[in-house]
Amino acid sequence: MVANVPSLLITDDDYDFRETLRGVFEPRGFHTLTAGDGEEALEILKHETVHLALFDMHMPRLSGLDAIRRLKQLYGSLPCILLSAEADEMLMAEAREARAFDVLRKPVTRDRVINVVQLALDASYDRGSWRGLLGS
Repeated sequence: MVANVPSLLITDDDYDFRETLRGVFEPRGFHTLTAGDGEEALEILKHETVHLALFDMHMPRLSGLDAIRRLKQLYGSLPCILLSAEADEMLMAEAREARAFDVLRKPVTRDRVINVVQLALDASYDRGSWRGLLGS
């Protein structure tokens, strides 16, 4: 992987959704990694460089919120975005407490996920070369 290419970890138990997100970000220059649940994502993080992680809330073995909590203990500055069809105020508060960058309500539009990923990268890294990747 080239050093100036951002790496995105997509974690969702829905294979088709993971592949849809991969199809959104790879053509925009991202190196994408995928995981089917939070445990698998944490294992990937032990061996791969990741610049941003997307997590579905409801997954087997380890929820997205629990995965973010664990991840933040190990890699505090890694930006994480939580996705959930049930993004109510309580979940939003828990995600803020866990230091998630944002919570996106499913179904999420392509433009919305691209925009929030760009905002998270801009807020977390001083990498001007990444700015152009997510232009529509």
